[in-house]
Amino acid sequence: MNHLKQTLRAASSSSISWKPTEKLQQTISSEISKSGKTLHSGDTSTVRLLPALAGEGRYFVFNGREIPASIDFTKESPLCTTLSRNGVRVRTVEHLLSALEALNVDNCRIEVTGADEVPLLDGSAKELVEAVDKSGLSVCKDNNGNTKEKLAPFVNEPVHVWRNDSFIAAFPSPRSFLPGRNGLIKGGSAENAIVCCSSEGWLNPPLRFNEPCQHKVLDLVGDLSVLLENGNQGFPVAHIVAYKGGHSYTQNLFAVLLGKSLEEDSLLLTPKMDVSTRC
Repeated sequence: MNHLKQTLRAASSSSISWKPTEKLQQTISSEISKSGKTLHSGDTSTVRLLPALAGEGRYFVFNGREIPASIDFTKESPLCTTLSRNGVRVRTVEHLLSALEALNVDNCRIEVTGADEVPLLDGSAKELVEAVDKSGLSVCKDNNGNTKEKLAPFVNEPVHVWRNDSFIAAFPSPRSFLPGRNGLIKGGSAENAIVCCSSEGWLNPPLRFNEPCQHKVLDLVGDLSVLLENGNQGFPVAHIVAYKGGHSYTQNLFAVLLGKSLEEDSLLLTPKMDVSTRC
């Protein structure tokens, strides 16, 4: 209990507070492996998910190097979320992390071999969700055989970042709820992506559902999942509003929530938002 209190005090800031969820940290019950073409390089990779100890959190292993799925190791990159540590990177992690966050897989060892990207699969998180459901979840223990309670970040005050007419904002919530360019997207196709042309519209309709909107939500949950490691909940307990958002907007929102300074060329921001005049 003393360790829990110390963690809460250390992790809290004026904009967020970490609170117990009364739930124990979990991990997958058995190994999961998926292979396929990657989105940006077009090469093939394999992702292997393994059970992890309580408190280890979600972390990637590539070329024998570990990279925690934490905000401290996110790197701004075009059209995907990249984790990088000591010169080693893993790209396009957002769909996998979104699935693990949504399914309460708090601790997981994620090994990537082949290309430095998570395989795209069908372009969504469907296959990953089905694989985790088939594996099932188990309450995990640390090296001493102890379970750990899961913490969650609660947003205390409105925060937002914006540029021109694009923005992402987080408001306190009383309830918890859980285009090929620049040499990228070489692995995208009509089977795993939807293609839009500015002059001709959707090139491979019909859509399965409101795919553009739901895909942005999928990315958002995955990006927000890296807010904290150590097996705790990453997605904040808040009402999230995004308009024309993206990976860089989410990373800048983290900076505001955690009280970190932004680079001069980062998105414009204010720590508080006048809801009556801006929403």
